[in-house]
Amino acid sequence: MWKQILDHIPDWSAWVGTMCLTLVPFLIMGLFRQIKLMDARLGQRKQRMESPPAAEEQSGDPSPVPTVTDDKALLYTDELVTNMNRFKQVALDMDDINERTFYLSNLDCHAVLYFVDGLTDKMALDHNVLKPMLEWGNTPLEHEKLTPEQLVHLLDQQLLLVSETEFVKEVTPSLRKVLFGSVILLLDGVQGALILGTPKGKSRSIEEPVSESVLRGPRIGFTEVLSDNTTMLRRHGETNELAMVSCKVGSRVEKQLMIVYFRDIANHELVDEVKRRVRAIDVDEVLESGYVEQLIEDNFLSPFAQIQNTERPDRVMGALLEGRVAILLDGSPYALLMPVTYAMMLQSPEDYYERWIPSSFIRFLRFVATLISLFAPAIYISFISFHPGLIPTNLVISIIGTRQGVPFSTLIEALIMELAIEILREAGLRLPKPIGPAMGIVGGLIVGQAAVDAGIVSPILVIVVAVTAISSFATPMYSAGIAMRLLRFPIMFTAAMFGLYGVIMAFLFLVIHMFKLKSFGIPYVGMAAPPSIKEWKDYLIRAPLQFMRQRPGLLQTKDRKRKS
Repeated sequence: MWKQILDHIPDWSAWVGTMCLTLVPFLIMGLFRQIKLMDARLGQRKQRMESPPAAEEQSGDPSPVPTVTDDKALLYTDELVTNMNRFKQVALDMDDINERTFYLSNLDCHAVLYFVDGLTDKMALDHNVLKPMLEWGNTPLEHEKLTPEQLVHLLDQQLLLVSETEFVKEVTPSLRKVLFGSVILLLDGVQGALILGTPKGKSRSIEEPVSESVLRGPRIGFTEVLSDNTTMLRRHGETNELAMVSCKVGSRVEKQLMIVYFRDIANHELVDEVKRRVRAIDVDEVLESGYVEQLIEDNFLSPFAQIQNTERPDRVMGALLEGRVAILLDGSPYALLMPVTYAMMLQSPEDYYERWIPSSFIRFLRFVATLISLFAPAIYISFISFHPGLIPTNLVISIIGTRQGVPFSTLIEALIMELAIEILREAGLRLPKPIGPAMGIVGGLIVGQAAVDAGIVSPILVIVVAVTAISSFATPMYSAGIAMRLLRFPIMFTAAMFGLYGVIMAFLFLVIHMFKLKSFGIPYVGMAAPPSIKEWKDYLIRAPLQFMRQRPGLLQTKDRKRKS
């Protein structure tokens, strides 16, 4: 009886086929839903662009974002004890804030400093703040009495050796400054606090970007300190048109964000749209620039990255000179560039540093490698399962011979190897550097050869998967390559169900989606839609620099002609 039951259980291919037929309607429904969402968002954007801007936007004043919870304003008084109590009330449970009280004999009053050990430069605090004040406090005054305004002016203009000073009357803003490394000075009789900018300038050294290595080009990459990153952009050359607009993001934990663009090049509508999306960010804290990227992109359901991230200052400066906008976030070594096309994801800064003929050849190879990494396993499955007649006879005989004894269908065989490759790649990234290459050798050579010897997979499929994996490494941007890795699996399923027709159908769906996709109002396929021969100078090939006299037309820059 059991044998009869087992004989009626369908094989692996039937199970997989049934599962795929069950999932296809849901995939189609999701695709149509995504298209509707994109149309709705496009309509909202057009309506918003046609509507008159707000009053504050008309004034052009980049006011800071009111993201922090608006506490009831707590003001300082002219009594030092009251001010100290109010500051401690706001800084409740913050034991890392240090207090330094001292006496000024010439004024016959006390003063107090608040700072955070580790964030504040204590040497600058001792030599530039505390020492001058104590020496001045022991010196008799020329006049009998100073008004609070005269006292603050004297400290700010003549006594304290600090370049950044600010006088505030509210307690909460002064606490925020302390938590960012500044020092506040409270004096008896002064109704406010003097903020002294003495943050500790400690960061990691500037290193070569790990994710964007080049053979020829600058060896510097961004760091986690925003001021260092803005300085790197400023040091590219003297210009008075490079704008850097500061914003605050994060409703609970604020972080500084910088929007960078060239005022005489970038389209003002694009700049306003970037500012609007950044100001609309409403999360507790932006831990990394990836948060900003996901919160301001056009379509969060698409697998394609619609904003480019980079660690290289030279790539950012090149993008700004094209008319794009960059975002720098404090605490992140990655800059965001927008808008972006998919062709830009396959470009490397090195393309412009080498001569145009080898650069064009290498760029074309990247496009071919991308297609191989996306379609090679699916084409293999469709040819073996549905269209063996399209393969030369000798090759078919060889493939059939190598597949003798393999118990799985072609789809299951390919899925086993692709999942193994993805697991090995992920494990290699997470492991420490000394162990990562060993993991690749063990997984790629030993396990692969053992799987072939055990008859689990065929040697020809190992070759196909290896070529696919190598081709996927040719994509310069990791965020662009991972989309192709994900899309490879549904295309393999369509190939297993419909053969080569399924591959063509998947390709058409992919093309339709990419043509519908936009990045800040710019078509994601860039110069390919609508086709323009002039724009193709920097698309599949890289034309000589002498011919690239104009900026990309899709960006609609203020100054179309390059100053070259």
